[in-house]
Amino acid sequence: MVYKKHFVVRWSECDANGHLRNTGYSEYGIETRMSFLAENGFPYAWLVGHVIGPVIQREETDYLHELHMGEGIDVDFKGLGLSPDGARFKLCHDFWTLEGRKMARIVITGGWMDLRRRRLTSPPEDLLRLISSLEREEAYAELPNARKRGG
Repeated sequence: MVYKKHFVVRWSECDANGHLRNTGYSEYGIETRMSFLAENGFPYAWLVGHVIGPVIQREETDYLHELHMGEGIDVDFKGLGLSPDGARFKLCHDFWTLEGRKMARIVITGGWMDLRRRRLTSPPEDLLRLISSLEREEAYAELPNARKRGG
């Protein structure tokens, strides 16, 4: 499944040059991921209730073309990797104009954190099934399981 979310670049998201600022790309990626979860039965309240949350360990952005105020864009969400235990993930977002021109790409690595223990943990089976259902990029690779510390 390819998930996409539509945005229109707002003035408040632009830098002094009138382009979408660097943090705007990251915020669109976050909003896309959280909307995907919420629309598929895992809203923020569910995460809090299950004492689990996504944690980002690395984020890389490739800026291909400038985005300007008022431009409509679609941000997609795909899988680049997942560990067998589901605790670690690598995901990507591509930013597209409505005409189909690729404008940027964000690649994130992270995992599911047990918010009590503050350690990576395997997500519940139904959440793992959802994340596993994302369309996989050609470069998809299995990631190592989260290390168990202290026994």
